[in-house]
Amino acid sequence: MSILDRFCWYELRTTNPDAARAFYAEVAGWRAEPTGASSVFRAGELRVGGLVELPERARALGAPPHWLGQLGVHDLDASVQRWIERGGQALGPAQQAADGRRVAVVRDPQGAVLALCSRGDAWGQGDAWSREGVAWHELHTTDHAQAWSVYAELFGWKATEALHLGPEMGPYQMFSWAGADRSVGAMASTARAPHIHTHWLFYLTVADLDASLARVRSLGGTVVNGPMQVRGGDRVAQCEDPQGAAFALLQRVTASRSTPGPAPSTPAPGARRP
Repeated sequence: MSILDRFCWYELRTTNPDAARAFYAEVAGWRAEPTGASSVFRAGELRVGGLVELPERARALGAPPHWLGQLGVHDLDASVQRWIERGGQALGPAQQAADGRRVAVVRDPQGAVLALCSRGDAWGQGDAWSREGVAWHELHTTDHAQAWSVYAELFGWKATEALHLGPEMGPYQMFSWAGADRSVGAMASTARAPHIHTHWLFYLTVADLDASLARVRSLGGTVVNGPMQVRGGDRVAQCEDPQGAAFALLQRVTASRSTPGPAPSTPAPGARRP
């Protein structure tokens, strides 16, 4: 399965990798396998992402621990140039990863941080986003229409359904990408709220949301919003881990291809700016 033009890797950058390794093993059932100075997260046998010490450059810029979603591209240098031409920003030069990837951390025109990466020889199965791994990708932004135009143009994403969040925030616009038979995420202007900043939020699949949230709390994390039931019967909650990285949890309670979204009266939370 192709990893191009979609999120294909999810890297936790944290100040305490050992604590994070234990936390996500208990909360999401993900195991982190050491690979030199970093670790690879697995959900079952599925490789879903990495675990690394928060880089010194990021610390110097004031970045807190965070999940960094990486979008696979064919030509990294050309993609970064197109990104800049559409109003985005490159946050430093591309870096070579141990597994062969070249990775460039970027900021979109509204301020959300993510990475573009070229494929390495020994990584990824192309389905790190899945019903078993990261099931949903949610962009909280100040102008979903402008943000959508950038991602749709550069990566070929397609708009699917939309839910209306009210006159201030507008639609919760869902989208799909090549190879997906359902919606895989959504964008909304929720960052217009004073307590929410522009960021990507990733939903990790769990079998028992209530049990996972109990572990979040007992291990020093925070349940910021939820749990709540969303359209189709699935249940979600937004959280922060003990080091402050924002993430969300999703429990699928039906066999349908339902898609998560925020509660109609409660916008999803922000996280500290990476």
